[in-house]
Amino acid sequence: MTSNLLDRQLDDILTTVLADADDEVVVVNPAADTIEDVIRVATDVSGDVPEIRMLADERTLKGVMDDFIVASNAADLLDEGILSLRTMDDGGENSLLVTDDTVIALVDAGSRVGGLTTEDEEFVDAAYDTYRTQWEEADEYHLRTPPITRVRESLSEDISPQAEEDFSRILDTLETARGDGDGLDEVTISLLVAAKNEALLYDISKWGEDVGIASKATFSRTKTKLEDMGLIDTEKVPIDVGRPRLRLKLGDDRLRDADNDQVASVAQSILH
Repeated sequence: MTSNLLDRQLDDILTTVLADADDEVVVVNPAADTIEDVIRVATDVSGDVPEIRMLADERTLKGVMDDFIVASNAADLLDEGILSLRTMDDGGENSLLVTDDTVIALVDAGSRVGGLTTEDEEFVDAAYDTYRTQWEEADEYHLRTPPITRVRESLSEDISPQAEEDFSRILDTLETARGDGDGLDEVTISLLVAAKNEALLYDISKWGEDVGIASKATFSRTKTKLEDMGLIDTEKVPIDVGRPRLRLKLGDDRLRDADNDQVASVAQSILH
């Protein structure tokens, strides 16, 4: 990489850097959009991916990881040993991509991003040593979101293959799945999928707690909210011992008639 990467989209720059790096890339002080793009590009790129060591502001990182789609893909990369996350104090530094032979400063130019590149050996060595030292001294960021691969596999096994397919297709139609109470988060999506497949509340909430999405109490509270708003219905299913369990069903004709790629938009329109 011998020239500046100018007038590019950020994912183009990241794709180029990951393709050219031999061993590892240190991502320093990335903005929220950069964190999202690093995870997306690393997830989508074909072939070998170098190890990505991300040194980011903790608040920025936490804000990005509130999106289940980003966080669950990041968790996959962590599981595979491709991504590592550590935190730094926000010192107002440039966003940098550092490899053992290149330093790239990311400059935001509105709809485009420039990657100002240097391969000066002395400067690159000094930058690499500086940020690797910061990396070694930084605190690890503990991501609580489960890997999306584990979520899908366990949903297929514990509920049904059709439920997993519905879950994946709904996620594919969303840009974000944030747990901020506005729109669809991972618990809401899981309950809608369970209702579409007429699964028991007990089964979907146990699955969600076991895989690490949310507690049974969170599933129960969200079920009540969705039921109050008419998105889902429940019916009692007798069992041999104990209180009857609740079977979930879709409660709105618009949801029952919607294709998988329309469920998210229909549910969001009802919620708002």
